[in-house]
Amino acid sequence: MGPVHTQVGIVGAGPAGLMLSHLLHRAGIQSIVLEARSRDYVEQRVRAGVLEQWAADLLMEAGVGERLRREGMFHDGIFLCFGGKLHHLDFRKLVGKGIAIYGQQEIVKDLIARRLADGGQIFFEVEDVRLHDFDGDKPTIRFRHQGAAQEISCDFIGGCDGFHGICRPSFPSGTLTPYERDYPFAWLGILAEAPPPERELIYAYHPRGFALCSMRSPAISRLYLQCEPDEDIAQWPDHRIWEELHLRLGGARKLMEGKILQKGITPMRSFVVEPMQHGRLFLAGDAAHIMPPTGAKGMNLALADVLVLFRAIAAFYRSGRTGLLDGYSATCLRRVWKAQRFSVWMTQLLHRFSFKADFDYRRQLAELDYVVNSRAAATSLAENYVGLPIE
Repeated sequence: MGPVHTQVGIVGAGPAGLMLSHLLHRAGIQSIVLEARSRDYVEQRVRAGVLEQWAADLLMEAGVGERLRREGMFHDGIFLCFGGKLHHLDFRKLVGKGIAIYGQQEIVKDLIARRLADGGQIFFEVEDVRLHDFDGDKPTIRFRHQGAAQEISCDFIGGCDGFHGICRPSFPSGTLTPYERDYPFAWLGILAEAPPPERELIYAYHPRGFALCSMRSPAISRLYLQCEPDEDIAQWPDHRIWEELHLRLGGARKLMEGKILQKGITPMRSFVVEPMQHGRLFLAGDAAHIMPPTGAKGMNLALADVLVLFRAIAAFYRSGRTGLLDGYSATCLRRVWKAQRFSVWMTQLLHRFSFKADFDYRRQLAELDYVVNSRAAATSLAENYVGLPIE
């Protein structure tokens, strides 16, 4: 294939890249998506599953929410568990919004199917991706596909290829400022053939550490345990995982056991890079920011980024104005840092940083008690959890 031109070249076929491509198509703007992994891989990898209210609405309004509407689990709030008791926070009553449970891989399946049905171009299993000339107005993306060297020229590049992708490292040296924080624990996560113990998520604080009871369907649970960051998964046979989950729920709800389908360790970290743009290269999603999963913000922030980027690109093609493009990074980062603040707060609220009965242990219990008994505190949590407005 000789050099091909498109309006927007997109690197990464996760929720961010695919949604950007879909939104652009609906506005009559061409794009090509490049993905290093296979289609099967991106459609099967288990990631986040909590959608903020606006994100679920966006999928439906954009015409890719049919399965979400049919199969998604719509929740009015969450439970906080401590002292062996559950405390319900009703987001609908507090802020008039809720959340949806629908796996990231299901969103990816829906978006890929829709892009292909609409004639969209997605190149899977590309190699040696290189970005060129994005300082000017004619960026190019060079790569190898099925053994052949290929090139795409475009007007803009969407860098949606995740934390380990090529887009962020392509920025000129010295132009990026990273902000990072590591945490002294990780999450051991499992996917199990077992009904969830409650109708909504349970966030549990326990002397032995944090636990989360989530779900992917009425018959499939997604469960997490706080563990050491260098934990050896081989030291966690199935019976030990179930025993620890029972302990950390503290008898607040009966936990049904079932076959464990997947298990793995997820490190906990915070990361933000500034700015999120250089010339005509724009970062979105994990390429620009990572946060602890406690606040359920990762996929939602990625979708927020590309919605802001889509609006900016659409305005450029509609009127030639570059104001929204120029302000992309600043607009996104305001929301990113607020999401970081909330995610760090939730992490500090619910995890044991020390396993001594120390000052922080008693302080955390007092703060949890305050959150569930103060409408103002509960409203603040709810407002952030269901998603802050997008500028």
